[in-house]
Amino acid sequence: MAATLKTLAVDFERALLLLDKQQATSLIAQAMTLGGVQEVIQQLIVQPLTHIGNRWQAGSVALSQVYMSGRICEGLIDDLLPQTTLARRAQPRMAIAVLNDSHALGKRIIYSSLRASGLELQDFGHGVTVDQLVQRTIAQAIDILFVSVLMYPSALSVKAVKQGLGGTRTKVMVGGAPFMLMPDLWRQVDADAFGVNAADALDFINKHTVTQGS
Repeated sequence: MAATLKTLAVDFERALLLLDKQQATSLIAQAMTLGGVQEVIQQLIVQPLTHIGNRWQAGSVALSQVYMSGRICEGLIDDLLPQTTLARRAQPRMAIAVLNDSHALGKRIIYSSLRASGLELQDFGHGVTVDQLVQRTIAQAIDILFVSVLMYPSALSVKAVKQGLGGTRTKVMVGGAPFMLMPDLWRQVDADAFGVNAADALDFINKHTVTQGS
């Protein structure tokens, strides 16, 4: 039976979970004979990564597999969409940071997954203070800011970030353990949304992009 993008996507997801970069690269090459760049990105990268994220939430794959899948896809995307090409979407202007805390794994997963979806965003790093985050966000005219936290006090500091960004159009999506444990906490700190995985981030980006363009 001849391969299709759908069947290749199944094999691609399996290769990601096995951390088989060589096989993943081969499958992308096959897919490029069947469709255009954006179609291949959507069907062979975005959809499998989203499915892997959902499987992690369901407890059937390890967090390390989510992380490494994103890193593999990030590299493949850089080959498909070099930094200089107009095919990589760069709008809205986005950034991601870990507020106060030093644990960066969650941020890295979201960062890699979004870049693997053909998006570009700034990595403001980890251990970033409220003042640093506000200043950099304003200086770079960031439209969407993703903030990851590990500890409850850091989660509460998001409110100060929002206050510092008052008067700007920056939208803030938060994530991390405190927000998962306290479902209403994101509202208490005046965030615009709460996300668990890259799929949530993509939905927020798409919603914001539509809003910006309307």
